[in-house]
Amino acid sequence: MKNQVFNPYLPSWEYIPDGEPHVFGGRVYVYGSHDRFNAPIFCVNDYVCWSAPVEDLSDWRYEGVIYRKMQDPKNKLGLRLLFAPDVCRGPDGRYYLYYAFDFMGVMGVAVCDTPAGQYEFLGHVHYKDGTIWGRRKGDQFPFDPGVLADDDGRIWLYSGFYTPTPAIVTGGRKLRNDGGVVLELEPDMVTIKTEPKVIFPKEGPGSFPNHEFFEASSIRRDGDRYIFVYSSRHNHELCYAVSHRPDGDFTFGGTLVDQGDLFLDGNEDERRAVNYLGNTHGGLLQLGQDWYIFYHRQTNRHSYSRQACAEKLTRNPDGSFRQAEVTSCGLNGGPLESRGWYEARIACNLWSKEGVGRYDGPNPQKRLADHPYFTQTGKDREDHGDQYIANMRDGAVAGFKYFTFDGPRTLTLELGGAGRGEMRVSASPDFETGCVIPVETSGHKDRFIGALDVGSGVKALYFRFQGEGTVDFHAFLLE
Repeated sequence: MKNQVFNPYLPSWEYIPDGEPHVFGGRVYVYGSHDRFNAPIFCVNDYVCWSAPVEDLSDWRYEGVIYRKMQDPKNKLGLRLLFAPDVCRGPDGRYYLYYAFDFMGVMGVAVCDTPAGQYEFLGHVHYKDGTIWGRRKGDQFPFDPGVLADDDGRIWLYSGFYTPTPAIVTGGRKLRNDGGVVLELEPDMVTIKTEPKVIFPKEGPGSFPNHEFFEASSIRRDGDRYIFVYSSRHNHELCYAVSHRPDGDFTFGGTLVDQGDLFLDGNEDERRAVNYLGNTHGGLLQLGQDWYIFYHRQTNRHSYSRQACAEKLTRNPDGSFRQAEVTSCGLNGGPLESRGWYEARIACNLWSKEGVGRYDGPNPQKRLADHPYFTQTGKDREDHGDQYIANMRDGAVAGFKYFTFDGPRTLTLELGGAGRGEMRVSASPDFETGCVIPVETSGHKDRFIGALDVGSGVKALYFRFQGEGTVDFHAFLLE
């Protein structure tokens, strides 16, 4: 890698949730939905794409807008929102983009000659008689496409949603949402060849107890096995299931990543999560012998300004994956250097004196008014915006994992807000060792210096504010 890379791995002003990574022509392309900073709802912006060379996951390039909401003839006014997409390279060598409009119950397809060019509308996924999927009484609700162009030329489309809503009534026809479904497409990439069938029931026989299917279908082939990634009913974890066929007989594999590190070491108590919880969605990336899981985090005290993250996975000899820990250095290939400036926005752990909360559900901003959160200055898509941790009150903690230390360091904090007290810094969340730096802020950025000695080796860094008022954590310098 030319440079270090952090989580979130895209610029601080970019909000790409639901990221699906794919390798085309020596580059990793990430396709996701597109949130707007401080938006009132999910996925307000048009689709964009980012890519990086497979040999350097620190070198992300903005590819621009690849598809606009109003390109679909059913959305000429742009009132419907583009939810999570997926892309595959078809047997004809062209690239096909699959998407669903919010809760409209329709799945669209666009096509392009290049991975990140200007996609053009192709059609809506439909039955052989021309009926659009989602317009037939009793159809399974089209949502969150995952698509696989298999090695034998067959095209498999996955979809599914958990929660019944009044919106799942289209044209007077109530749609079903029994779980995750699969169907095969004709070579034209838009006509249904085999009837949709449920292979991941959300409840009852065949479901995965305590990790039942919720949404976020994603599929990869690994040799003679198919790996299906999905978000469970907990909504803050990505799980996987494995089969030797693409259209059934999947067995549960485990959790790949959880936003709050739940299910690690047997912890299932949301009150003991290490980060704030909300929905997540992503996919697997294989580069040589290395595997990564892509996911997203919430910012700004709600679920409508989400950012792309990724973690490297460890694979067991039997081919199963261990759950990844959320970190600040996901794609870096190892711990970060314990020298230089680091923005506080790369914290992977964040909690208040009362613990964490969930960003989904009604009025999260009111319920979490006393909690710290990630936010930014400036408006949406300003590349000079400053993202930081706001509203650190007495007992709030921000954690960063991991750094390689070889001895003591001078630590400089860059803080704003209006607070007075001390910042305790330690390599462990119990704060038994580390340093204490007195701080007092008065509405603008100030710097505070202390001596830090956490020993040598790979260490985390935790920062806890103790005092009065609120502190905004912008950055820190290790030297």
